[in-house]
Amino acid sequence: MAGQRSGSGATRTRQRGGHPAAVLALLTLLTCCVRCAEPAPAKPSNIILILADDQDVELGGMTPMKKAKALIGGAGATFVNAFTVTPLCCPSRSSVLTGQYPHNHEVRNNSVSGNCSSPQWQKGPESAAFPFYLSKQKYQTFFAGKYLNQYGKKEGGDISHVPPGWDQWHALVGNSQYYNYSLSVNGKEEKHGDSYEKDYLTDLITNRSLHFLDDRSPQHPFFLMLSPPAPHSPWTAAPQYQKEFDTVKAPRDGSFDKPGKDKHWLLRQPINPMPNSSLTFLDDAFRKRWQTLLSVDDMVEALVKKLDSIKELDNTYIIYTSDNGYHTGQFSLPIDKRQLYEFDIRVPLMVRGPGIKPNQTLKAPVLNIDLAPTILDISGLNLSTVNVDGQSFLPQMAPSLRNGTARPFFLVEYTGEGHPEPDPSCPKLGPGLSQCFPDCVCEDAYNNTYACVRTLDKDQNLQYCEFADSESFVEVYNLTSDPHQLENIVKKVDPAVLQAMNQRLIKLQSCAGDSCRNVK
Repeated sequence: MAGQRSGSGATRTRQRGGHPAAVLALLTLLTCCVRCAEPAPAKPSNIILILADDQDVELGGMTPMKKAKALIGGAGATFVNAFTVTPLCCPSRSSVLTGQYPHNHEVRNNSVSGNCSSPQWQKGPESAAFPFYLSKQKYQTFFAGKYLNQYGKKEGGDISHVPPGWDQWHALVGNSQYYNYSLSVNGKEEKHGDSYEKDYLTDLITNRSLHFLDDRSPQHPFFLMLSPPAPHSPWTAAPQYQKEFDTVKAPRDGSFDKPGKDKHWLLRQPINPMPNSSLTFLDDAFRKRWQTLLSVDDMVEALVKKLDSIKELDNTYIIYTSDNGYHTGQFSLPIDKRQLYEFDIRVPLMVRGPGIKPNQTLKAPVLNIDLAPTILDISGLNLSTVNVDGQSFLPQMAPSLRNGTARPFFLVEYTGEGHPEPDPSCPKLGPGLSQCFPDCVCEDAYNNTYACVRTLDKDQNLQYCEFADSESFVEVYNLTSDPHQLENIVKKVDPAVLQAMNQRLIKLQSCAGDSCRNVK
């Protein structure tokens, strides 16, 4: 009976003028084969951002990073003109997260009163930082390490505060440490001691990131932001690296121990030449900084090996950079950042990933406010839907992926920090200063507040800076002829050039979004 029903059905089909059952089956099979041959929608690329703390590029800060240079720069692109828009940790990291200049995200310095991880920051810019958008794009997100200098303090929401967009959150409470610190692990406190195997923060970040990669869902892309303490003070190297670079000293060339002649008030204060005590201190700091970076170099190697083993290396962008540069003895300033000069505002930047040819050296200027739009561009988000001042540098690395434009001018801005009372260890200096060590040389002050416009292209390499101080001081440098910024040429430059730079600076200081990218 079953065979008869089948036959009678086929007969009815023929009587209606349709295709025979065999032909229908064949068509169904062909349709299936065509669909099977169509490629499945490509999974968006994975992204890893490694953000070092105070790593310079001008004074050889990348020298210890042999593995990272080979595995990221050698396999991708090295940007030789990468800058922070503000040379201090918290405002710079806030710019990385938001893609905005400090005058727009309003984080001015490393204090809660300066808006570092403050309630105002959390309710405003942080709620629309790039991790929020990645989460909307179905990325699996992971953070480990230093976030913002005041993160986890009671004034800023305490340890229970986990910023929007993060699936896994392992954030350091406060500023960089290597041992004896607390983490917020998904909003709960986790205390750490001084055991190298259990607590050394750079290695802990590495190990937890590897576990995250093992436990991830293969169906969705992932984003990791790893923020080791190195090479920030207190410069505690892993035990196996504490004897490395034992004969290394800070470089003595360029502006090292040069007087701050014709520079703003703060740069005219340091003792010149520096006393031996300052030289000994800064050389020791220089060596230890390099020692701490060896563990970060190991981190890069471990991540690349893991990505390779889980078959994700070819579909992952790895970005390596720092929040700001650093100085050790330049213009007789022993150690710190915060200044407008190349050593403090230039940062390392290397990227590898899909579509990026190996061993590229790219000269176009790139800013840390470009990281957020670049990461979101990689994720496939329409950048016109986000409020950023920066621009994606994906087209510079992989021209076939997007169309991009050059940036003719950009802004560097900083708000100086000081203390209302004199430093007890340096009572002769008076109030309004900060970071006065060693030998009572102060690295910052209320009047170290400035804004600079910078142009960097084949025709000119100029920097024009104005200070918000009682002198309304101006510094101008031609970095083509004076790469170490030894001579302030404000009195030698054509007044028409000064006026044009002043007008561009005014526009940049009030810019937002498109107007930051299109200053003429």
